[in-house]
Amino acid sequence: MTERLKGKRIIITGAANNIGKEVARSFVAEGAKVVIGDIDAALGAGTAEELGASFLQVDVSDEKSVSQFVDAAVQQLGGLDVLVQNAGLQRVGKVTELAVSDWDAVFAVNARGHFLGAKFAVPHLRKSGKGSIINTSSLAGKRGGPGVTAYSASKGAVIAFSTALALELAPDNIRVNSICPGWVDTAFNNPAIGIMGGRASQEEAVRRIVPLQRQAQPQEMAGLFVYLASDESSYMTAQSVVIDGGVYN
Repeated sequence: MTERLKGKRIIITGAANNIGKEVARSFVAEGAKVVIGDIDAALGAGTAEELGASFLQVDVSDEKSVSQFVDAAVQQLGGLDVLVQNAGLQRVGKVTELAVSDWDAVFAVNARGHFLGAKFAVPHLRKSGKGSIINTSSLAGKRGGPGVTAYSASKGAVIAFSTALALELAPDNIRVNSICPGWVDTAFNNPAIGIMGGRASQEEAVRRIVPLQRQAQPQEMAGLFVYLASDESSYMTAQSVVIDGGVYN
């Protein structure tokens, strides 16, 4: 690696596994000091030990939990340069059958969680004089699909929130961007795969819909996160960047 993030102090939520884990791995490899946050304490601690990062448990939907997490992480890091909000939740079902509690749970993590993370991290980023916030949205936030109305709506909210926050924080030299992955081969997508009729049906749909005719591997997402966390992207803000094999065009 080239130490593109040498000296950067980074918090990343939802990094115990899947995309977040591979992003955290790349951050550490590029020289950053990283604190991983996740609701799964055992898995998160194991990931942190594997990668050479630190771990703190957090429920991103809970105000007190997020406040305590951010303060503790910043204390460990000695400041904050980058906030990556990757924690997410997926619930599926037709709109007439989806439980209100499932809708609320998805928005609590995917929308409220991004608000809370920014609320408590921004004062620390201001102290650093500049910073980068990277919010994980989804292709579903731009182009939803049947059976994933709650998830699509919540990820659309992340895009809108990121754009508004970027304009709000531009005078502080804090950049805000969102990343919109398409199909990525992780267990996170199992609920959506289920409503598509199983893995074979999902893979056939991917070959038909995705111009590159495959879904991504988690590590293929990491480079974009590294770029947005680095000073190479110092003039980039208020963008929602799609990385989906060519679907959104």
